[in-house]
Amino acid sequence: MIKSFLKILQEELNIPEEEYQKALDIKTQGGGEDIGEILLSNNAITEKQLLKARSIRYNIPFLPEISIGNIRADLPRNISIQFLKKYFMVPLDFSKHESILDVSDCVIAVHDPSYIQQMDDLARIMGKDEYQPVISTKEAILAAINLSYDHSQGSAEQLVQDMEENTSSIIESIEETADLLDDTSDAPIIKLVNHIISQSIKAGASDIHIEPYQDSFKVRYRVDGILYDMLTPPKWIQAALISRVKVMARMNIAEKRLPQDGRIEVRKGNQIIDIRVSTIPITFGERVVLRLLNKSSSLLSLTDIGFEQESLDQIQELISSPNGIILVTGPTGSGKTTTLYAILSTINKPDINIITIEDPVEYQIEGIGQIQVNPKIDLTFARGLRSIMRQDPDVMLVGEIRDKETADIAVQSALTGHLVFSTLHTNDAASAITRLVDIGIEPFLISSSVIAVMAQRLIRVLCPKCREAYVPDEAAKKSIGITNELGENDVLYRAKGCENCFNTGYKGRISIAEILVMNSRIKRMVLETFDSNIIMNEAMSQGMTTLRKDGLKKIIKGMTSISEVLRVTQR
Repeated sequence: MIKSFLKILQEELNIPEEEYQKALDIKTQGGGEDIGEILLSNNAITEKQLLKARSIRYNIPFLPEISIGNIRADLPRNISIQFLKKYFMVPLDFSKHESILDVSDCVIAVHDPSYIQQMDDLARIMGKDEYQPVISTKEAILAAINLSYDHSQGSAEQLVQDMEENTSSIIESIEETADLLDDTSDAPIIKLVNHIISQSIKAGASDIHIEPYQDSFKVRYRVDGILYDMLTPPKWIQAALISRVKVMARMNIAEKRLPQDGRIEVRKGNQIIDIRVSTIPITFGERVVLRLLNKSSSLLSLTDIGFEQESLDQIQELISSPNGIILVTGPTGSGKTTTLYAILSTINKPDINIITIEDPVEYQIEGIGQIQVNPKIDLTFARGLRSIMRQDPDVMLVGEIRDKETADIAVQSALTGHLVFSTLHTNDAASAITRLVDIGIEPFLISSSVIAVMAQRLIRVLCPKCREAYVPDEAAKKSIGITNELGENDVLYRAKGCENCFNTGYKGRISIAEILVMNSRIKRMVLETFDSNIIMNEAMSQGMTTLRKDGLKKIIKGMTSISEVLRVTQR
């Protein structure tokens, strides 16, 4: 069997003789490991080459990708998700594509076709006497497993109908982090809440809004900064659904007159999701917002965030400063914290002591001391910052400058040789100066301590699979400020919508930024006036790229649309 498999590798895939001889030696010395896996671990072949060889060896079709249309929505409940993930196999539905079938409507995608007994067991559970195996990649099989369990849990509308048949809802607390895909709870309200959270994670939502009105009840989610309607269940479900969320967040379900905050941690497959829950009482019940944070996602680097090379060079120069304050400004959800984490990851070295105080700590970074604000025990930004000063820091991050006390300590820290990063809520970079003066910081202290202010926004990226090319008219060019950047026949791109992007036309977000560097001329101006318009005009005359100009560069590159940049920028 080994010789024939190696012959396939040599003849069909052109694997060098010395590579498979080396693998054969390892196989002879080490015993049980599959020779194909040895070649794969030695980087002698790719996974797809291995699967093509297996396809030829076992005479089984090779399926590199699994289409959404072939994923079964009728998985029996007694098929364990752990069983499928352990052996990397999943049943598929090819009833609409008969050409791939030899014997039946039961197709089993598997990574290693030597698991014959396990495939037989799976077919028996499915109630099938015969099946057609196909070979596929681990990534495709895992994605199909997760989607199958999403579908098999039923749609939100179906879950609501189930609840209407059984109006008595069971509320149970979750004492540990449960996998939403593997939760076998029969209570309809539990299924519905799990489904809402699961579908929001799948869509890449950042928030879930549960909003009661006089005669209706709405569930919406925010994807790439835009709110979309997800579900409109009947009004009578409102109390049970909100109570279930409050139980999961360990809130007081009897208290409906006061705002409450809580936290939930759930798993969906291999993703760990941290959910911050906030409730407020309104006229028609309690309004609930769930903020989703995917802890499994890796930290972005500065290049991943979307900065232009000119901005990257400026940031690299600024963060190498030994002391001073660098502020990142923008509204809630504009990516300020993500940018600051990327900066900290860039400068994080063993010889630098970095301490942060945040509300909340969104990502844990190895080698950095991170403090969580806790108002209940009077651990505020100001109090935590005073304590940090006694920890001999080189670099400090303050989650947000909210009051004069915090701002005073940050300024004094910068003046005494520390590099301080923080955020403010302002519309543009120049307005940060006005805001600090409004808080109560003297202009001479601002000019002495602040070395730069960066304003940031997030814009949606056009879906690469469906973006539509067009030649813009003069009105469209004028609206965004295009002058000589385009020729008469040069094309731009706009959103269209497809299955890949949930018909929004956009998939993912990147940042646009303007960086106000406090050079000597700007510092002198701050001492004379703190009018943000005058400061902004001076910075622009010195060549500062504004938010809109940065967005224009991304429009011309085909990354986003005119309407998207206009949506997030102001004149």
